[in-house]
Amino acid sequence: MHDIKAIRENPQSFVQGWSKRGRETAQSDVDALRALDEELRAAKTAFETNQALLKKLSGEIGKAKGQKDEARAAELMAEVEGLKGAISAAQEAERLKTDELKDLLSSLPNIPFEDVPEGADEHGNIEVRKHGVPNILSFPAKDHADLGEALKGPLGSMMDFEAAAKMSGSRFVVLKGQLARLERAIGQFMLDVQTDEHGYLEVNPPVMVRDQAMFGTGQLPKFGDDLFSGVFGLSPVAKFADNDREDFTLNYFASSVLQSVANLNDIVTEANVRSAFLRTQAENYAYELKDNPELLREFENAALALVSPYFNKASNDAAEAFESKWIEARSDSVKHVQAGLDDRRWLIPTAEVTLTNLVREAITAEEELPLRLTALTNCFRAEAGSAGRDTKGMIRQHQFQKVELVSITTPEQSDAEHDRMTNCAETILKKLDLSFRTMLLCTGDMGFGARKTYDLEVWLPSQNTYREISSCSNCGDFQARRMDARTRKAGEKGTRFVHTLNGSGLAVGRTLVAIMENYQDESGRIAIPAVLQPYMGGLTHIG
Repeated sequence: MHDIKAIRENPQSFVQGWSKRGRETAQSDVDALRALDEELRAAKTAFETNQALLKKLSGEIGKAKGQKDEARAAELMAEVEGLKGAISAAQEAERLKTDELKDLLSSLPNIPFEDVPEGADEHGNIEVRKHGVPNILSFPAKDHADLGEALKGPLGSMMDFEAAAKMSGSRFVVLKGQLARLERAIGQFMLDVQTDEHGYLEVNPPVMVRDQAMFGTGQLPKFGDDLFSGVFGLSPVAKFADNDREDFTLNYFASSVLQSVANLNDIVTEANVRSAFLRTQAENYAYELKDNPELLREFENAALALVSPYFNKASNDAAEAFESKWIEARSDSVKHVQAGLDDRRWLIPTAEVTLTNLVREAITAEEELPLRLTALTNCFRAEAGSAGRDTKGMIRQHQFQKVELVSITTPEQSDAEHDRMTNCAETILKKLDLSFRTMLLCTGDMGFGARKTYDLEVWLPSQNTYREISSCSNCGDFQARRMDARTRKAGEKGTRFVHTLNGSGLAVGRTLVAIMENYQDESGRIAIPAVLQPYMGGLTHIG
């Protein structure tokens, strides 16, 4: 999130920054922010002015009463009553404008650094360096999915997409036997390198978080469609969703029947209700009742049972009481469901969320920075915008493992830390002897919260191209402002926002893909890289 004071003082820098990202509404965004800022400050001023006047008048009332000047006291008290309304209105205006300003600020992306190339998409990215030579095999390269499905074990294929689909649908996989062990070995190897050689602190965080954590790192509110969420006590929610339409239709029909009886000023009796059935025609309330006499009879009998407690009562009173009771019951159901939704948790798309939120609403001593944190977790992504892309294999999954790197720094440290983090991720690929290139992303290809991003792309022989395997970003103070994460020097009173950085060190599944494709032989066997063999009990090949 951005500092409204900075926007107020230098609006054109934000117009230019958002324009570089291809945001056509950059100027109108800044204009809207400045207008809301002015309205908010005006509301605050009105509140403070009226509060001061209220205090002054209260003193004068006391003085007037002390002098037995009841007429003056009454006049002043009338003035106070008018002021209370103005104060209340100013408070409400301040609340509304604060929320509007926060909502707009939280929807706007970070501003790119000056050295980030301008571009619309991945075609504007710049290659910074390349490691190794692309592995051109002497035989037709098989992709990892074909290789994995051909590897057999006690439970069939070691890479089983069909079994996963039966349980979970598309974009899931079941790994078995030696491939499952290889994936575990890759994750352990990555953690060991990042902790033992690069000084990262290993963390085992939750994979489910509240709204505030997702807001802090920028996934919410803008990218909720890309996330998976879980609701505690889901059965009442599911029951409500399943039954709400049916219950609503039945109660609405019953209410209409009672109103029809009331229109004739009749007493509520079974005969009068059945007569009203003919006038209200249940088929108009539920399409499935048309041309289905048996279902229609069941529906009308259910409605009759609902209104039966009101038999022998005045129809107007009965209609009013029934509607009131129905609305109250439905309101209670909605509140129950809303309470469940309010207490939902989100499955993390990356451990960036949990690791970065460790400093949320906290002041970290500057002497402790930089903090370097790492975690190996499952990650969950809906891939809402990826329909039709990478549908085969493990490149784009709903659930995958990743080793995440997060650094918390001072503003002065973050640039050098970004280069260091990128090198830490590159080290894994170098140790695995995989060819890769490092790309500086352009403004149009960077993530929402980033000011600068390096992508690592590994060579995949089956696709004859490089594919992303890591993304390392410097977010500046963008996330820290959303989380209120600050730092303070020893002996100083003032605080400032930290800078946050995150990167993959690496995506475990994609690393498995790269190893399988680059280390395959013509028969479909997979050689295990030397650095992973100790994690595999000395095994040198799979297959």
